[in-house]
This record gives sequence, C-alpha cells and structure tokens, in this order.
Amino acid sequence: MLTAFARAFQTPDLRKKLLFTLGIVVLFRVGAHVPVPGVSWSNVNTCVDEMQADSASSSLFGLVNMFSGGALLQLTVFALGIMPYITASIILQLLVVVIPRLEALKKEGQAGQAKITQYTRYLTVALAVLQATGLVATARSGTLFPQCSVRNDIIPDDSIWTTMIMVITLMSATILIMWMGELITDRGIGNGMSMLMFTSIAAGFPAAMWQIKQQGSLADGWIEFGVVTACGLAMVGLVVFVELAQRRIPVQYAKRMIGRRSYGGTSTYIPLKVNQAGVIPVIFASSLLYIPQLIVQFAGTDAGWADWINRYFTGGDHPYYITTYFLLIVFFAFFYVAITFNPEDVAENMKKYGGFIPGIRAGRPTVEYLSYVLNRITWPGSLYLGLIALVPTVALVMFDAQQDFPFGGTSILIIVGVGLETVRQIESQLHQRNYEGFLR
Repeated sequence: MLTAFARAFQTPDLRKKLLFTLGIVVLFRVGAHVPVPGVSWSNVNTCVDEMQADSASSSLFGLVNMFSGGALLQLTVFALGIMPYITASIILQLLVVVIPRLEALKKEGQAGQAKITQYTRYLTVALAVLQATGLVATARSGTLFPQCSVRNDIIPDDSIWTTMIMVITLMSATILIMWMGELITDRGIGNGMSMLMFTSIAAGFPAAMWQIKQQGSLADGWIEFGVVTACGLAMVGLVVFVELAQRRIPVQYAKRMIGRRSYGGTSTYIPLKVNQAGVIPVIFASSLLYIPQLIVQFAGTDAGWADWINRYFTGGDHPYYITTYFLLIVFFAFFYVAITFNPEDVAENMKKYGGFIPGIRAGRPTVEYLSYVLNRITWPGSLYLGLIALVPTVALVMFDAQQDFPFGGTSILIIVGVGLETVRQIESQLHQRNYEGFLR
C-alpha cells in the first residue's frame, strides 16, 4: 500500500489529484473548528471538558458527533457534518424500491442516476434545515449537555434573528460540505463523501486513544493503551478479511451466431459479498435506539416508562440494550440486502443476454438459487456486523471508555472500507499508466 502511494506521488496527474484531495480535507477540518455565530465558545469548552471528565455520561448525539469529527458538540459551522447527506442518500435508496418513478430513473442509466443525485441534494438541504433547527433548540434548552453547569448559557442571545443566522450558517455549511465532497469525486481520488466521512472519524482517534491512556491505571495507562492498540489492529485485520470475502457464483454465456461472427461463450461470475449491507444496518440500529432516549429527554417526565428507558436503554451496557442492538443489526442487515439485491432482476438480465448458472435452469430456479445463496451468506455477515458493533460496549465495561470508543462499530467499518476502496482506485490508475505484462 505504501509503495502504491509513493508511486502515485511520482505520477504528475495522480499527484495533482492527491494534493487536491488533501487540500479539501484540510479546509474541511479547519471549518470543524470555526464556531457558529451566537455561540458562547468559552461555555461550550467548559461543557465539553466536564463531559469528558465524566466518562459515565453518554451522549445521545454520539453517532452524529462521530460523523462530524467532534464538531457537533463544539457547535462549529460544520457541526452537522456529512450526516444530512448520508440520511438523504439512505432515504432515496429506500424510496427507489417503493416509488415506481424513482425505480424507472434508476434503470435509465447515467441520466437517471444524475436525476436521483439531484433529488438527494434537495433532500439534503431540507434535512439540514431540520437538523440545524433541532440542534439550535437542543443547545438552547440545555439538553445537548445535560450534566453541564453552564448548559443554559451556551447561546446567550435567544432572539429570532440570532436563531435564523445560526440555522442559515449550519445549512450553508452542510451545502458547502456536499460541494466539497463532489469536488473530490470529480477532481480528486476516491468517493468524496466517503473521504470526508473517513476524515471526520479518523480525526477523533488520537484524542480517544489518549483519553484511554489517561484513564488507565496500569503502568501509568500504557498497558491499557497497548492492549487497545493490539485489539484495534486485530479488528482491522478481521474487518479487512470479511470485507474482501465474497461468494462467486459462476455464470456461463451461450454462443450466438450473428451473421458470420460468433458472440458470447464467455464465463464470468456474480460476486456476492459476505457483508453485502455494509455499515448501513449499524447506522439504522443506532438511530432507532436513540429515539426512545430523545423522547424521554424532550418530554422531561418522571413516569414509569421514562424511568424504565433511562435504566435499561441509556447507559448502553445493560443486557437489554445489548440484545436489542444486536437483533436490530441482524434484522436491518437482511432488510437492506433484500431491498438492494433483487434476484429476479439478476435472473432476468442473465436470461436476456443468454447467461445461465451451470447446473441451474434459467428462470425461476435461478431466482430460488440466488435467494438461497444470498440468505446463507447474509447470516454470517449480519452476525459479524453485530459483534463488531458491540466492541464499544465491551470497551465501556472493561476500560471505562466513552461511547465513541475508536476501534469498533461504525468507525472501524467505515475507515477500513474507505481505505480499501481508495487504495484500490489508486492502484487501478497506476496500472493504466504503468502496465506490466507477463514478460519483463
């Protein structure tokens, strides 16, 4: 991998792309430290310090804070991060299956995909306005830092004009992030949105690791630091192994004579990944488990059901929470695979172009065979996602770490996935420029 990066910097056009991507990433991180107008920066820092000192206090906004690189809890201009775009993309992906018009656009190829991308941008702006309004209201009410002594003084001025400026600033910053991601996709290396997401998550690693060292008691915390680092490297190896694992279903295309020429007769395969759903089930499950906690905090009631939720679904280390989280991940893994991979469409396209699976008849038997294989490989993929996502919970108990434990769950899956895809793109572009044949 390091050799590929070194060779990429020796190639002029690839070097320009890498430096352009690096420049956008630097601007993205600078924006994550510029405070929103109307926010008391000193009071925000006081609340952040108090929250870090109390490791038992868990934040309801941990997932969004992770995707924003810690900018959410500091109320900077990039506080919403890439989360509105991620949410909009997931919603459009689900609506493609439900709305026939969107499904027809998807089948139109590049023109239809451009239209869906445009709808995603519009939905991102709408979600950014809603989330910005909610964030400002949450910060003003003191719910963002419930245990902070100055939580009610984070936004000193509660006028309508100040609120509008803050909402417009957060919305404009989200649009700017979306534009920066598209610039990386067009003129840089890799997928721009994924690269910004990778940057946001990786930015929180040093602070999280240093906090584990400071909280440790063995050899001034270095023993815990070393154990966590070793476990992290082992998890990276496991994630790389599973993410690259796939079941290849062979496909044979029959020969066809058109005029005097013969077409077809080739062999290929359908790659079915073990983790076909990616990181989406973890995001779905985490978001769904945040809803009861948000309802309790905004309701402010002392009823029995609120006490039950606070007791079993707030800390994150209770068996009820762990079991529910694991089952939700398994369910959403099967659900997402079912809506994104349609065996009937695959079988129909194979039949249209004269393809068949050796030993399986075309038509309905092919659909049943693909569904059977897909269900069998989705089981280990969903169990793997559930176990990876529970690593932060184990760390919470063993190392007294916070919910944003670095090696585990959504963070490690996204970092490894984006890293593998970026290196793969760099290597493919290097092969186009420096192709080596069998004879050297």
